Order: sequence, then structure tokens, then C-alpha cells
Amino acid sequence: MKTLWNKMQQFLRDEEGVTAIEYALIAALIAVVIIAAVTLVGEEVSQTFTTIGNTLQDANSGAGGGGT
Repeated sequence: MKTLWNKMQQFLRDEEGVTAIEYALIAALIAVVIIAAVTLVGEEVSQTFTTIGNTLQDANSGAGGGGT
């Protein structure tokens, strides 16, 4: 019975599990920030390429690209 009591006290004093949980929460928060940043930047990049493509297409059709 004393061994069980000692093991329970040791378990309650052990802080390695708490540290691992803290690191996991920090990693999860960083992952959420990265996902949000990539999503935001990805949408802006997509809009920029769409604008560039439309501008090039308009310039090509206005420059007499119809041929002979």
C-alpha cells in the first residue's frame, strides 16, 4: 500500500507531462497562425495573378493580335 501511495505522490509531482502539453499547445497555436497567414496571402496572390493575366490578355487583344 505504501508503494502505491509513493507512486501517486511521484505522479502528482512529475512535471514532464505538463511541459509536453504546454509545448503541444504552443505548436498548435503556431500551426493555426501559419495556416491563417498562408490562406490570407494565398488569396491575395491569386487575385494578383488574375489581374496580371487579365491585363496581359487585354493588352494582347488590343495590340492587333488577330493576325492577317
